[in-house]
Amino acid sequence: MELVVKSVSPETLKTATLVVAVGEGRKLGNVAKQLDELSGGAISAVLKRGDLAGKVGQSLLLHGVANLKAERLLLVGVGKEGELSDRPWRKVISGALATLKGLGGGDATLALDEVVVNGRDSYGKTRLLAETLVDGGYTFDRYKSQKAEPRALKKITLLTLKAAQAEVERAVTHARAIAKGMAFTRDLGNLPPNVCHPSFLGEQAKALGKEFKGLKVEVLDEKKIKELGMGSFYAVGQGSDQPPRLIVMHYNGGKKSEKPFALVGKGITFDTGGISLKPGAGMDEMKYDMGGAASVFGTLRAVLELQLPINLVCILACAENMPSGGASRPGDIVTTMSGQTVEILNTDAEGRLVLCDALTYAERFKPQAVIDIATLTGACIVALGAHTSGLLGNNDELIEQLLSAGRQADDRAWQLPLFDEYQEQLDSPFADIANIGGPKAGTITAACFLSRFTKNLNWAHLDIAGTAWTSGGKDKGATGRPVPLLTQYLLDRAKA
Repeated sequence: MELVVKSVSPETLKTATLVVAVGEGRKLGNVAKQLDELSGGAISAVLKRGDLAGKVGQSLLLHGVANLKAERLLLVGVGKEGELSDRPWRKVISGALATLKGLGGGDATLALDEVVVNGRDSYGKTRLLAETLVDGGYTFDRYKSQKAEPRALKKITLLTLKAAQAEVERAVTHARAIAKGMAFTRDLGNLPPNVCHPSFLGEQAKALGKEFKGLKVEVLDEKKIKELGMGSFYAVGQGSDQPPRLIVMHYNGGKKSEKPFALVGKGITFDTGGISLKPGAGMDEMKYDMGGAASVFGTLRAVLELQLPINLVCILACAENMPSGGASRPGDIVTTMSGQTVEILNTDAEGRLVLCDALTYAERFKPQAVIDIATLTGACIVALGAHTSGLLGNNDELIEQLLSAGRQADDRAWQLPLFDEYQEQLDSPFADIANIGGPKAGTITAACFLSRFTKNLNWAHLDIAGTAWTSGGKDKGATGRPVPLLTQYLLDRAKA
């Protein structure tokens, strides 16, 4: 979908549908008042009849409004004055888009620039609007024999004042790149596991390297993983016919002297639990266990689209966790790349086993900061549900930067404690560390495990088990999160 920014009077623009806001209690903004006067009171007349109360999410379509060049006028409710926040604002835009997609017009114009969203300037509210519009057009039907009908709606024009046009255009540019990254992440997550396996992800990385100049890609096979001493990573994939892959992608958009930022993604392309087999119900959704790696792909794509002036290294630890005669067993002890030994008490706690070696590998790049992203623990879903990602780490400044980025991007995270007392749960009588810490505080002890491998790094961990995909039903699918958060974090660093 094409997004265009213009600074013109709404009544002069030829468009299939013109969208304007109406507040609760028949409140008309300046645009609606102007159009109402031009149309001889057409808007106020329907409001007096009670056809639209102006509550968030309500809408009313008017045809053939006098003295307007628009074929239709769509009134959308924005609620009480001064009470509109991020999520209701997205609801307004999603509702308007749903109506527009059901119409026959090839274009639409949104005259919503004057709507006040709490805590958002012109850039901020436009970015949320534009992301919602572009992401709202996402479909995944490549495996359906009957594809969705092409939509008539191809272009949306955003109207703004001349003074704000530069900021609005900047917001649209950023939103478009982020939405493209989210779509890439969603595509990878939604692919079936018989297609999307570690080698396939390696091919996707190489294809990205061909598409964008300046991206260097390395795909390390199981032999190289073994040679590097990644015994923990290798143990996870050894039970599968699909060999593991360590994918390393370098983007150098900053000065040579600048240390890179590092993103490390968990890429378990299917997680049966291994010998510690998961229950069968809902196991199909374990194709989403590579959501961390997929989000790194999506964030990198957004960075490449924007050509941000930073250096970035992306490390993806990709494996399939399967039960077989060659699979690792509960009770096995493996040696990590760092030299620390791990007793595997549960083969279904495999994400931390691949990440610990990937985090050790990240040290060679001397990064400014390292963020690992993983669908790591069901305990995070219990703690935070499906709305908020879990955040832990060893550097307060980095944690606050990520929390701030999440607030700006409306892709929020919440910090959980990483106190030393939790480390005791990982004690093993036979190895340096056990890979699980019992039923209590599972998200925290998983991060405690990773912290043993990040003592030389400024490190943060995002547990996206609840946010990477929507579970069950017709709406099941990857969400594209936390691409907005991660991209915002890197946008903020590019300004610094």
